[in-house]
Amino acid sequence: MWLIFGLIAIVATFINLYMYTTGKDYKLAMAMGLSFTALTLCSEYSLVSRWVKVGDWAALEDVVPGMERALWFLTIVSILLNIAPILLELKNKK
Repeated sequence: MWLIFGLIAIVATFINLYMYTTGKDYKLAMAMGLSFTALTLCSEYSLVSRWVKVGDWAALEDVVPGMERALWFLTIVSILLNIAPILLELKNKK
């Protein structure tokens, strides 16, 4: 499920940026991009929680260290890309 949420977050972020460059209202796409990023993180956390419940320590040892770095990086990139239009609007108003 986290993969689906992640792909939707990426698509919504690109729609957000596209709508901004074409001069259309981008705020709904921005909210969707950030919301699906949050849902991706929650879904990944649920997956790890299930592995803990069943004691699948091999899966945890294999996946969690790499996914931690990836999730931090991708979340920061998602936040920056989704708020970029707002920052650019503020810059252009000055």
